[in-house]
Amino acid sequence: MSVWTDVIGQPHVVRTLGEAVSDPAANTHAWLLTGPPGSGRSTAARAFAAALECPRGGCGECTECRTALDGSHADVELVATQGLSISVKEARRLTELAQRRPSVGAWRVIVIEDADRLTEQAADALLKSLEEPTARTIWLLCAPSVEDVIITIRSRSRHLGLRTPPPEAVAELLSRRDGIDPEAALAAARAAQSHVGLARRLARDPDARARRDEIVALPLRITDFGAAMAAADALVQVAGAESGASAAERNAAEREKLLLQLGADPAARTQPPAVRSALTQLEKEQKARATRFTRDMVDRALIDLASTYRDALMVSVGAQVDLVNASQAAAVQELAGRLDPPGLLQALDAIGLARTRIEANVPPQLALEAMAISLQVPAVSRR
Repeated sequence: MSVWTDVIGQPHVVRTLGEAVSDPAANTHAWLLTGPPGSGRSTAARAFAAALECPRGGCGECTECRTALDGSHADVELVATQGLSISVKEARRLTELAQRRPSVGAWRVIVIEDADRLTEQAADALLKSLEEPTARTIWLLCAPSVEDVIITIRSRSRHLGLRTPPPEAVAELLSRRDGIDPEAALAAARAAQSHVGLARRLARDPDARARRDEIVALPLRITDFGAAMAAADALVQVAGAESGASAAERNAAEREKLLLQLGADPAARTQPPAVRSALTQLEKEQKARATRFTRDMVDRALIDLASTYRDALMVSVGAQVDLVNASQAAAVQELAGRLDPPGLLQALDAIGLARTRIEANVPPQLALEAMAISLQVPAVSRR
């Protein structure tokens, strides 16, 4: 086993980063790893960080590898923003950190898992470190695409693109790493469109599968204006349920941990001013995280919705490809009967526009309502 074991479907990435580990001349001070959600950008970045710190180049078993992978290595800084953006304050902290020599390892490695969320001011704060790199410091920036990163940052980084791994590779990982039944793992991998994290949740959580099935069933219900408004509400509710299920337990654990760190009594009805201030700050951060996570869940719901129209389009034109929603083949066939290929393409365009609007901070409810109005289908099949 090596640090690269879980970097699936990316042989060119493993080869390039492996060469950079073994040959310093092939390395650089800043890398930009891009790829679609679930492609393993962060996994590849952590594996590279571990390999750089490992005396054997990434054995996956030593203390350096294990601590780098789990985020506890003294010289590996993992940044995964919980809010909608990475602030200039955080960027300045990282810039200061980059100036320090590594304390125990060979390199100081800074991994920013959401480089696309750097504000313009934050990106400007990082520029000095990227323009005048410190010896023994390496930046690993992750983003969905090159265009998602401010040009001043991407022009000073070496780009390495990841591709969507095949469902079979994702299923093999879930079976090997998580002990999931191979057949269930493959079904989940296809439904998740090879998003590793989502596939794992779908394979393990019946509620998550039920919420996705509800989204996939929506297109056939949108037959008039009222149904369109109901569908928009349903999408918001599904995203909220997914977000709430993930956040409640985590928020409570964070609150209890903070109180223990401050030496406060978790059962006390009132807390000292300093403790109340710390709790207020924590709640503010949790609220920002919840806003971001809910938007992410809405976007994921739209990707699942689009997969239904994609499948129907493939059926309509007679393409010999695997369906993403094979378990809902009857609904897909019915949708292909109600909308012709141009209509299915228009629906995909409407979903894409909704995703773009939400990314531009249009309230999700409004964007989804406008989209749903465009998705109305005939109540009966054309055939």
